[in-house]
Amino acid sequence: MNHRLRYGPRVSETQTAPEGHSGLQRPLALLILLVVGVLSLPISAAFEGEGDNSENWILPIAIVGAAVVGAIVGGFLPGLAGSHASRAKGMRVGAILGVVMLVLGTILFFLLIAG
Repeated sequence: MNHRLRYGPRVSETQTAPEGHSGLQRPLALLILLVVGVLSLPISAAFEGEGDNSENWILPIAIVGAAVVGAIVGGFLPGLAGSHASRAKGMRVGAILGVVMLVLGTILFFLLIAG
């Protein structure tokens, strides 16, 4: 079977997720990103100074932080984007999922506080 016809352009093995471990990479990455999502808003609020308009920067800092951590996790675990994903695609998907998990984590955080 010609792999170029089935999967598109050939990507070197150093850039793809290992075949046997991509099934474990996705749940592990999602768990890490969920923890980051729950903790990123309180952590960004804790490090913010006590200036006049400093509370306006808490949410943008949390979003950027979640996207950066998501990109790092996606780069280390490219199986997050699929079994044949490159590191670049893993980083893009990780950044997007980092922000999504920030929203979900913020909802969970407030439900735990209100609980």
